[in-house]
Amino acid sequence: MRKINAAIQVLPQSKTLHPYAIVDKAIEVIQHSGLKYRVCPFETVVEGEYDEIMKLVKEIHETCYESETESMLVYLKIQSSNDRDVTIEDKMEKYS
Repeated sequence: MRKINAAIQVLPQSKTLHPYAIVDKAIEVIQHSGLKYRVCPFETVVEGEYDEIMKLVKEIHETCYESETESMLVYLKIQSSNDRDVTIEDKMEKYS
């Protein structure tokens, strides 16, 4: 299976925690996933196979709800290709 890129933005709501504290927990899940990622100001871009990323999205949901999230919006953007891997470097190398 080919690699894809997914941009994941989590917008949690909680009466007891600041949203940034919950977003930090979501980023920790991504950091421990073993997948290549890049944290950006509005979202985190992750590179991996489709099934790996969907599993990660589920883990993020579970972690956020375990961390006092009452509700959340999760925005997910996916870039894929039928004939090649999609990598973070493809989009970012000219800016490095």
